[in-house]
Amino acid sequence: MDSGRALSLLDAMLWTSITVCGPILVAILLVGLVISILQVTTQLQEMTLSYVPKMLMTAALLILLGPWMMARLTQFAISLYTGIPALAGS
Repeated sequence: MDSGRALSLLDAMLWTSITVCGPILVAILLVGLVISILQVTTQLQEMTLSYVPKMLMTAALLILLGPWMMARLTQFAISLYTGIPALAGS
């Protein structure tokens, strides 16, 4: 396998991981920002106030986006496995 093919596979892996993890990470970031602003304005410094909404948002998004995420990862894995004979031949 040449370096161009290896970099192409690495690029595909990174973009797949970004598209799969991105929506959840952005949602958690926004929830954390809203909770932080709420805590600053009300001066309520309760630790569970920052964790519970993030956990609930993560669980809800995993339930909603789980099938799509698994489909993307499965599609990527299938493309890797079907490309193995081409790598062995070169």
